[in-house]
Amino acid sequence: MESVRAVLIDIDGVLTVSWQPLPGTVEALREIRDAGLPVALVTNTTSRTRASIAGTLADAGFPVDAGDILTAPAATATHLAGRLPGARCLLLNHGDIAEDLAGVRVVADPDEDVDVVLVGGAGPEFGYAALNRAFGHLQRGARLVAMHRNLYWRTGRGLELDSGAFLAGLEAAAGTEAEVTGKPSPAFFAAALDRVGARPGAALMIGDDIESDVLAAQHAGITGVLVRTGKYLPETERAASGEPDHVVDSFADLPALLGLRGGAR
Repeated sequence: MESVRAVLIDIDGVLTVSWQPLPGTVEALREIRDAGLPVALVTNTTSRTRASIAGTLADAGFPVDAGDILTAPAATATHLAGRLPGARCLLLNHGDIAEDLAGVRVVADPDEDVDVVLVGGAGPEFGYAALNRAFGHLQRGARLVAMHRNLYWRTGRGLELDSGAFLAGLEAAAGTEAEVTGKPSPAFFAAALDRVGARPGAALMIGDDIESDVLAAQHAGITGVLVRTGKYLPETERAASGEPDHVVDSFADLPALLGLRGGAR
């Protein structure tokens, strides 16, 4: 691990669950920052803006600000500006992320013709009428863009469905495939590496989703670390398409893995 010069960190399920810090995570992140390692918090969270996330984490004691955070909505705005500038988008998402979607043209009338059906995070908005309306737009030629394809996430109430479950249905029904802009998109990891100024081989990614966080990072040449918190399930690890480079019980174990405890790096 001596070659690691930057750390990419998922938030939900790794640092927090329902925005409450997991044991030892605040202290562990402080150790990593005190060691001088650049950090980027990379999240598929689509219910809050970067500024809101940073404020909540800082209030909980984490040493972060908005500049440390890369969200799927922010990556989506960059993707659309480069690939589909000016496209009219139907947004299906739970939460107010307008600030991170700066420059994206979101239609106010869901029945208006659109160029893109833009899928964020799941919530009450993902009812039959909304999904059927999105299906209609896709049948008429709209492109399907998804901020992520997570199937579920961990909350204080347990595991809950996320938009990937609905996305799979839209893809199958409309005979199309979504363009994914958040994790596990290679472009998302490239943007995160650019943020910390590190080459893939000098970076480490730590997450609770073995496919979208860890194996996707490894496919991009980044060292992957799976934590047994958040959405982690032993059966999911066993059924995964590959093996993590490292597995630890918690983010609190990361400083030791990096050699920050009990000796110099």
